[in-house]
Amino acid sequence: MPPDVFSVDVEEYFQVSGFEKVLARSDWDAVPSRLAGCLSRILELLAIHGVQATFFILGWIAERRPRLVAEIAAAGHEIACHGYDHRLIYHMTPREFQEDVRRAKTVIEDAAGTAVVSYRAPSFSVTRDSLWALEVLADLGFRNDAGIFPIRHDRYGIPDAEPGPHRIVTPSGTIREFPGTTVRWAGCNVPLGGGGYLRLFPWWLTRRLMRRVRSRHGRPCMVYVHPWEIDPDQPEVKGASWLARRRHRVGLRTTEGKLRRMLAGFSFTRLDRCLDALPLPVVEWKRYSSRAPSRDSSRPPSRAKKGGAET
Repeated sequence: MPPDVFSVDVEEYFQVSGFEKVLARSDWDAVPSRLAGCLSRILELLAIHGVQATFFILGWIAERRPRLVAEIAAAGHEIACHGYDHRLIYHMTPREFQEDVRRAKTVIEDAAGTAVVSYRAPSFSVTRDSLWALEVLADLGFRNDAGIFPIRHDRYGIPDAEPGPHRIVTPSGTIREFPGTTVRWAGCNVPLGGGGYLRLFPWWLTRRLMRRVRSRHGRPCMVYVHPWEIDPDQPEVKGASWLARRRHRVGLRTTEGKLRRMLAGFSFTRLDRCLDALPLPVVEWKRYSSRAPSRDSSRPPSRAKKGGAET
């Protein structure tokens, strides 16, 4: 079995979904950036342990900080796409999503000087309502996706999705899927290894569950982190509710220490290399799409999701 996957969602602290109602995208340029310092520390941690990871980068970041993207690529990490400006997929039409991803892919590739073939949706927003996104990604030349989470959450998730890495045969082609990592516990899928789950769970529990995924379920884990999660001194976002701020800031002071322990105790690799090394079962499109809207839908679903824990 290959090593676990280490991944980084490259975005600013103020770009998370929980703040989008109080901070317009048109105002982002006026907010102080804290990305460079946090990203530098993550790159240093990975270099210390000889780990090459996958960095899912926003196109908005790549346009403004192309040297950071080039620095990540020069260190041997996989450069991947996180969309352009962190819009949730199910808030877009298929055409809007296609334009968003094409724009992001172009600017990221220009900054990195390498092809981009892996994608992760902002806030794991590949759901049954937006499953058509996988067809769009295949059309755009993406080979890998990491945007499905097999859990039930108020913002995302496909609870009965295949929990391990697999191939999905869409009408537009085959795409390799590495879902968010879960472990069966008391009859439920328990999420782990990144975002709010990494910040909330004590280290001993995360370590135990990661080992359980490999030993009992026979598959590697996906770890994911955001640069702002190792920055406990980041400014408050004005106007955000107490709950949104609490969900965003919980566990920030312990995240870097957990990452240091994780990198010392587990082996990691890039998403593309992990998938290359795995025998991937094929999941037919109809398993996912039987209750999903068509990509020909002309407008986003009317269902609106409320903010959950920042992941």
